[in-house]
Amino acid sequence: MARPTFIIAEPEADQALSSRKLVIETAKFNVITAHSRDELREFLGRYPNVDAVIVHTRLVSGRPEAVCEEVRELVPDKKIIAISPRRGEAQSADYELDSHDPEQLVSLLRELFGDPRQTAA
Repeated sequence: MARPTFIIAEPEADQALSSRKLVIETAKFNVITAHSRDELREFLGRYPNVDAVIVHTRLVSGRPEAVCEEVRELVPDKKIIAISPRRGEAQSADYELDSHDPEQLVSLLRELFGDPRQTAA
């Protein structure tokens, strides 16, 4: 069985890989990373069958909610998980989590999509 795959959209990390991407991949999930709104749109077009979309509210300046609304229009049947340093920035997301707690994100992914460590051969 294939491991769940997610698109994560977040600002590019300074001089390092995204720690969130690393944490999610270490938990045995597959991750496609977009570092801009344009990349997110491109990847949603290329990979519409991802299991969920994880959006950092700091991906764009201005109204963070707009990115979640756009994702909802492009892939209406996918779960949207917003990660943010402040609550209430992405009310159209299915879930909103603290961006400073990667374990909370991994726990939610396991709850929603199963634990790939259990099926690894």
